[in-house]
Amino acid sequence: MINPHRFSIGPAHAEIAMLQWGTRGRPPALLLHGTGFVADVWDEVARELASTYTVYALDRRGHGASHKPGAYHFLDYADDVCRVIDALDLRDVYGIGHSAGATDLLLAAKMRPGCFTRLFVMEPTVMDPRTARSADLSGESLARVQGTLRRRAEFDSADAVFARYREAPAFADWTETSLWAYVRHGFTRLDDGRVRLCCMPEIESAILLPIYEAMEQVYVGDARGNPFAWLTEIGCPARVTTAAKSDPIYKEMASRAVSLIPGVSTLVFEGAGHCVAQEVPGRVVEALRDFSK
Repeated sequence: MINPHRFSIGPAHAEIAMLQWGTRGRPPALLLHGTGFVADVWDEVARELASTYTVYALDRRGHGASHKPGAYHFLDYADDVCRVIDALDLRDVYGIGHSAGATDLLLAAKMRPGCFTRLFVMEPTVMDPRTARSADLSGESLARVQGTLRRRAEFDSADAVFARYREAPAFADWTETSLWAYVRHGFTRLDDGRVRLCCMPEIESAILLPIYEAMEQVYVGDARGNPFAWLTEIGCPARVTTAAKSDPIYKEMASRAVSLIPGVSTLVFEGAGHCVAQEVPGRVVEALRDFSK
C-alpha cells in the first residue's frame, strides 16, 4: 500500500497541508472533509479514485497541520480552496466534499467559474438566503457551540483515543481504517508521549458558530456579506447527496442546496449516516464514478 504524498502550499503563517494520491497528469479530484476532521479520513475513497484521477485533499483551516488563523467564515474556507487551485494550477476539477467542506467547494465554484467539471457534495452546510431570519442564534444551538469547549483534547495515547472513539455513537459505523486515519492524523504527539487534538476545542467552537447560524437561517456573514446566494450561479453539474440515517437538519440543508443550485441532481445513501465516506467508502466510490460518466 502506497502512502499519500504530503506537502503544503502557502507561507508558514497561512500554510495549507495537502495530500496527493496518484500521479500527476490525470484529471484532478479535490476532496474536502467536514468539521473536526482531516484530509486523511478520505484515504479509502482516495486510494480507489487514484486509478483514474490525481487525487488531492487538504486539511481545512483550523484542522490538522493547516493554519489556524481564527477567521472561520464560509468565504475564508472558499478562499483557501481557491488558493489550492491556483497554487497547483488545477483545471477541470472534480470537486468532492462533505458537510462544511462541501460548502467550501460550492462557493469556490462561483469564485473560480469554469474550473470545476462537476461537484459531488454530501450533505453540505447551506442556508437559503431567500428565507433568512433576523434573529440571534437559539439558546440550544449556542449551548452546543459552547459545549464543544468541554471536549476532551488530550489522551494518554493514540490507542486510548481509538478505544474511546470506537465506542462513541458518532464513530460507531466508521470503518477501522477511517477511524485510525483520523486518530493518527487528527492528533499531534506531545513530548511526554500523550496526544492532543489538532483542532482544539476552542478552534472547533469558533468554526461551529457560523455553521449553526447557517443551520438556523440567521447567518449574515462578515464584511464581505452572505455568499449563499452564489449557489444560484453554479454553472457545472452538481449532485447533492443525503444519508438515510443522518440527522434531519442535514437533510434540510441539503434540500436548501437543491432548491438553489441550477440543474442539480440528488442521491440518497441508504443505511448510512452523515459521515458516509468513512462508513461505506466503497459505495461512495461507486457513486462518484457513476456521476462522472
